[in-house]
Amino acid sequence: MFDNLCKFLAESFSEDYAAWLLGRPIKLTKLSPTELSLEPIRADSLILEQSEDLVLHLEFQTEPDLTMGFRMLDYRVRVYRRFPQKTMHQFVIYLKRSNNDLVYQESFQLGETVHRYQAIRLWEQPSETFLQSPGLLPLAVLTQTSDPTLKLREVATALEQIEDNRVKANLMAATSVFGGILLAPELIKTILRSEIMKESAVYQEILEEGKIAGKLEGKLEGRLEAKLETIPLLKKLGLTIAEIAKELDIDVALVNRFVANQNN
Repeated sequence: MFDNLCKFLAESFSEDYAAWLLGRPIKLTKLSPTELSLEPIRADSLILEQSEDLVLHLEFQTEPDLTMGFRMLDYRVRVYRRFPQKTMHQFVIYLKRSNNDLVYQESFQLGETVHRYQAIRLWEQPSETFLQSPGLLPLAVLTQTSDPTLKLREVATALEQIEDNRVKANLMAATSVFGGILLAPELIKTILRSEIMKESAVYQEILEEGKIAGKLEGKLEGRLEAKLETIPLLKKLGLTIAEIAKELDIDVALVNRFVANQNN
């Protein structure tokens, strides 16, 4: 969900992100990975936007990634092959606080080739810029603060000032998701207005993902139930509990519980 949410924000509020990262509110348009000459390594997390003279490459990360440096170099070469005249700016934006050395890595070396990019750790960023730009508001709770709850209240106040209800609903739902990195869902619900979030495209997407997961879970439960129903037959065939568990590829304890329930 974080990947889709970050893409939504960066693409819907590209000028806010350009102003933050590049220092000027440039109009940017989405650059699809399919426009590059090769298939992307991780299209799910890749955000590419472009103007006439530059390409902005963003990678949002919740956890450190050992392959990040190589990916930065790989995409730089791919974009150069497609747009040799365009300047490229690359940023890795870490959402979740970490002391891992990888979150401080800003270069990758392969033999004599050295490639540099920028790493941004949100927990080190001052909040002011984020509180003043609508597209950055959902990330503000993850910025530099000694009190995330107070910061979320500041974000909620700023969100209430947005007149467009559709925009407000989307940003509020996004804020709720990012806030969940630091705060309990129950606390977030007391600060953000859930009735507004339910009107957002972001909320609907989360709900749809949950339905899909639920359907999948239902299928898995159905398969498990079918396996359990075969246990009595396998016992009649003389298989031991361990042999049944191995045959059905389920836990021995689960077989034992089923058999015990059948005997009671």
